Amino acid sequence: MPSKATFLELHQAIHQATGYTPDASSSFYVSNDQWKKGTEIAYLPAERKQQAGVLKMEDIRLSKFIDDPHQKFYYVYNFDRPYDFHVELIKILKEEDGKEYPSVFKSIGTAPKSVAASNFPIAEADDDDEDDDLPVDETEYGVDDDDEFDLFDDEEESEGGEESSSGMEDEY
Repeated sequence: MPSKATFLELHQAIHQATGYTPDASSSFYVSNDQWKKGTEIAYLPAERKQQAGVLKMEDIRLSKFIDDPHQKFYYVYNFDRPYDFHVELIKILKEEDGKEYPSVFKSIGTAPKSVAASNFPIAEADDDDEDDDLPVDETEYGVDDDDEFDLFDDEEESEGGEESSSGMEDEY
């Protein structure tokens, strides 16, 4: 994306790449390395957001919020049935003559089909009665009250009954 492009243009480029319709209420949030949401930049914001003075995608250039060479934006598409995207600046390049922008440089994974395009059965209020004919199974799934279930005690205790420590934290 050219740095002079607006967030609306980035919004449209994402939808061109995913095939989703770009006409749903969505927002970019200026983010950090932990993907925490910061300043919101909205498309078709709700009335209460407008009254609170939310920034609008069509008014804000990308360059205004790029203050880190690896700037991140958390993007939420369609608040009714949200899809979350992590958008990260990888590299700043000079614009090349003859190259068409915006251009997708890297994409990870495949965008799921839009919920509106899928043929999921939609349950109606009367559908609950159909389950009444099924036999009732009294078995509960999970841990019985009688079982003492502590998965991690055996792994953390050493032979002397003390916790072993490698001095490093595990990341999951």
